[in-house]
Amino acid sequence: MLTTNQKEYLEKINDTQEKLAKTWAEYWHHYSSPGSWQFWVTLGAFILPLVVLYFLIDRKKAFHLGLYGFNVHVWFHYSDTAGVYNGLWTYPYQMNTVIPVSFSLDASLIPVSFMLLYQWTINHHKNYYLYATGLCLFLAFIFKPLLEMIGFFQLHEWVTYGHLFVFYLGVMLLSKGITNLFLYFEKHN
Repeated sequence: MLTTNQKEYLEKINDTQEKLAKTWAEYWHHYSSPGSWQFWVTLGAFILPLVVLYFLIDRKKAFHLGLYGFNVHVWFHYSDTAGVYNGLWTYPYQMNTVIPVSFSLDASLIPVSFMLLYQWTINHHKNYYLYATGLCLFLAFIFKPLLEMIGFFQLHEWVTYGHLFVFYLGVMLLSKGITNLFLYFEKHN
């Protein structure tokens, strides 16, 4: 049972969250809605990787690759949400007002990039960890600075691109580890 003090505190948090959601919606309508070119870039960054994936995915390994990609999506989204929620970074342009992170990156561009790289390493018998680390380096030290330079991403507080690299490595390792665990279960039923 909640105490009176606890209920009041939760109500204060809820009121603040409602105000923040309304403020984000107002911001989106002014700067990130379909009337802006940034909205269309963000939408394209969501749709195009999925179209590419549709044509390039190895359909014989679709479930395996899909599990891996879903892991990348989930863990990247969690870490991205934690970063936005804690004021470490911001995405000034978004596809919608519901999710305060870059849905295009979290649900499409990043998972598809990792999925296609993973597929390539499997099909060409290459070292996944080496090439995925290369992708993490590219995303953290080239892609994100480019996004920041054109205004689609902002770092705040004490966070550096090195911290983003560590986030990417964590996502990459966790996603591969969980995928390996499920592959182990499948082979050793």
